[in-house]
Amino acid sequence: MMVNNNKNTGEISMRLRILLAPLLCLLLALPASAERVISSLGRLEPENGVVELSGPSGSGFTGAVLKTLEVGEGDWVDKDQVIARLDSYALRGAEVQRLNAILANARSELARQEDLSRTSSTSRSALDEARMELDIAIADLAAAEANLELAVVRSPVRAQVLEIHAYPGERVGPEGIMELGRTDRMYAVAEVYETDITQVKAGQRATVQVPAMETELSGKVERVALKVGRLDAIGTDPIAKTDARVVEVFILLDDSEAVSRFTNMQVKVEIYP
Repeated sequence: MMVNNNKNTGEISMRLRILLAPLLCLLLALPASAERVISSLGRLEPENGVVELSGPSGSGFTGAVLKTLEVGEGDWVDKDQVIARLDSYALRGAEVQRLNAILANARSELARQEDLSRTSSTSRSALDEARMELDIAIADLAAAEANLELAVVRSPVRAQVLEIHAYPGERVGPEGIMELGRTDRMYAVAEVYETDITQVKAGQRATVQVPAMETELSGKVERVALKVGRLDAIGTDPIAKTDARVVEVFILLDDSEAVSRFTNMQVKVEIYP
């Protein structure tokens, strides 16, 4: 009876070796530190993030009131395009006109004094005074034009208007006038744990799951941030590490238009080795 049991055990052992042999060979072929897919949460944002446009700096802007607004939410604006004017624009514009008139008069007076000097019909001091008055008029006009520019709000970049915070008749608050973003180049910003960041490099492919879409988006890692920060994207897992240390990884999406309306939406990201 003992002989039969030993025989059966040997047969079972042999069969297990045969079945497990392919798996064992595969495991032996893998390197000791095999790279793996990096999964993380993240967010969608335009290239260089969202620009919070506060308007021109300078005396009188704090608490300024908007006079006109030239754009609406969703509009595209070009770099240096005028998008709003403050209520001080009309007064400052009138000062520019007044100084233009003074400048024109100073030029005429200098020309008259130069004509008189050719026939010795004027003094040297009168000619010098006319030249000085012209220089002063030019400087005053330049200062007034710079002051007028402070009442004009221009876009610093070519971008899309994401949200408007102040409308004509309203004071500009701490949140500024509007938010702008380059939504024609959208990124998934993945928050990768610091323990995994050594496996992430520029050029790696990634997939992004967007809650508002049924299909996954693809993209490529463009850059990895140079500092470690705290986790911002909080998932629904109750045992997740809410105080984890992470590094932001910027993934340029292949189809930016598909998510151009979803700035700041939370996404799931997988980065492939």
